[in-house]
Amino acid sequence: MPVTLFDSLPIEQTGVTAEQEIKALREELAEQNYKYYVLSAPTMSDREFDEKMHRLQELEAKHPELYDANSPTQRVGSDIGKIDSFPRIRHRYPMLSLANTYSREEVEDWVRKLPQGVEIVAELKYDGLSISLWYEKGKLVHAVTRGDGTEGDDVLANIKTIAEIPQSLVEREKTVSLKEKSLISSGIPDRLELRGEVLLPWERFEALNKQREEDEEPLFANPRNAASGTLKLQDSKEVARRGLTCYLYYMLGEQLPGKTHYERLELARQWGFPVSEAIKVCKDVDEVMAFIAYWDTERKNLPVATDGIVLKVNNLAEQEELGYTAKSPRWAIAYKFAAERQLTLLKQITYQVGRTGVVTPVANLEPVQLSGTMVQRATLHNEDFIRQLGIAEGDRVYVEKGGEIIPKIVGKEETDDSGGSGSSSSSGFSGFPRTCPECGTELVRVEGEAAWRCPNEVSCPPQLKGKLEHFVSRKAMNIEGLGSETIALLYDKGLLHSIADIYDLRQEDLAAQERLGEKSAQNILASVEQSKQVPWARVLFALGIRMVGETTAKKIAKRFKSIDALQWASKEELMAIEDVGEQIAENIVGYFADIRNLEIITRLQAAGVQMAVNESTDERLAVPQVLEGKTIVISGTFSEHSREEYKQMIEDYGGKNSGSVSKKTDFILAGENMGPSKLEKARELGVRVVSEAEFLEMIQG
Repeated sequence: MPVTLFDSLPIEQTGVTAEQEIKALREELAEQNYKYYVLSAPTMSDREFDEKMHRLQELEAKHPELYDANSPTQRVGSDIGKIDSFPRIRHRYPMLSLANTYSREEVEDWVRKLPQGVEIVAELKYDGLSISLWYEKGKLVHAVTRGDGTEGDDVLANIKTIAEIPQSLVEREKTVSLKEKSLISSGIPDRLELRGEVLLPWERFEALNKQREEDEEPLFANPRNAASGTLKLQDSKEVARRGLTCYLYYMLGEQLPGKTHYERLELARQWGFPVSEAIKVCKDVDEVMAFIAYWDTERKNLPVATDGIVLKVNNLAEQEELGYTAKSPRWAIAYKFAAERQLTLLKQITYQVGRTGVVTPVANLEPVQLSGTMVQRATLHNEDFIRQLGIAEGDRVYVEKGGEIIPKIVGKEETDDSGGSGSSSSSGFSGFPRTCPECGTELVRVEGEAAWRCPNEVSCPPQLKGKLEHFVSRKAMNIEGLGSETIALLYDKGLLHSIADIYDLRQEDLAAQERLGEKSAQNILASVEQSKQVPWARVLFALGIRMVGETTAKKIAKRFKSIDALQWASKEELMAIEDVGEQIAENIVGYFADIRNLEIITRLQAAGVQMAVNESTDERLAVPQVLEGKTIVISGTFSEHSREEYKQMIEDYGGKNSGSVSKKTDFILAGENMGPSKLEKARELGVRVVSEAEFLEMIQG
């Protein structure tokens, strides 16, 4: 039986030394921290991570001679990425994580070890992205992520899209009652910091994942990952569209009013900050345990994700006296709810074909209730995932939901005849199909990819319907009235078999269909006509060439300003474009090598679809690329345009934005109050500093 890091056997009986296990744990946990905080794509459950962290703490305590200041036990997991997309801000007060436990007995022990008579504030532990909001003279000036606990990313522009967060307490004062106005005017210090969690509500999360599924993009595992990924987007308009929310749970600053944590939260609520109502001051351990028991069930009715309860000593002076460890306060602890898991029968594995031909295996389960919903299906991702789990039809498998909304299979029930290794099931898996379940075409698997794919793009029904849905989507041709159900109906009736067929639709044919009618038919055709004005870059994206996303399409359209120019582009010419690698270039060349695609393009051109840059409708692509090949850093505040507008200008004129100064920086676009660290770095490296006026003259000239 293979040795694992967490066998119950003593180390001396496993053949693994303490030093080896400590080293392995440190490497594994550091990697998971990066996946969780930076990539927003963890591959390990919270509970497994916490168990391994506790094991590492236990080993390090037994072997102090192996101490390492860089161990995950001594450092806060960092959400700072390798690409400097946002300005870095150093925290005024360290932003630490909390010690946590899954044991109610450990919670009771923690409470009883506190000084007698200490009040405890119990709060919900919201499962989002930590944020620190800085206010100066009542105005929001910074919004800093946890980062590594010492410094974080300033995501102010994205935070400003959250309606619940006041941007100016002075502006709010104009709209509140006389009593509230008195509270605001008299109590707010010049410098104030509020900490909390940025969240994506369940409803918004489900809508986002539904859209990503239709676009065949990887789904977010849970709202926390989705919120984290959203807050790090460069496009604030897209952040606003996704609908983040926020709850604040701690106030910091000098000479603040209030002697207790609870008083300050109530004050923050009166000042207009979003503070949860689910807070209770507990006098003893019984009240604490009652709060935990209540919310363990009731939390499932909340509109946002929670994964536990946070307990804090209420009196601020007592907090100070209890102090901190290297990475967490001693005056607080988090109790985490266990992920909900059920055992059920894997009845059948079926296979779905997506828009790009990817064949995804799906587990069809004996219905089982998880987190208040009935689960009957779960994705199995790909062939490698099935073999790794060692599962097959007829196995009893563990399905988990917990804080995840997407059900996932996490293992199988071991039986005596399997020897605990899963060998019988892995042999029981009959293997991935080698032909498409929809059209019978032989599947292909590209080297280096995990997915099997159906190459029959032009006549495989799910791929055709998917291409039609992609073509009419909002970010592509934006044709209203042609949703997935209508497209399926028109496909089945023989009216739609390619994207070019959309421009041959007739009102009488549409009006005759079930669930449509004259008015719907008129609206659809009006939207089809309007789509002929969609700019060339979006048309290129709408064609659905594999791996050519919205951003990549814009960059290609800047280089090749018409479909005629693009179809003759060589692989090498395409790879010279930023972000176009060998695989994307091969996909584009292959697309134009197919005579059936060329016929569709000819029909689209004949219908009047924009297949080239039109200066009247596509001004951005028509501008001269005077910044082509240049890397530019923006710093400071500006009078003529916002920072976001200047970032867009840099892209429009062919340049590339960067968040940090390096040898590759061509110049800094500097406004008022330019960051001193950037200025110093520029002087060190001899990087040119350009004023706002000089920059505008540069691009206009």
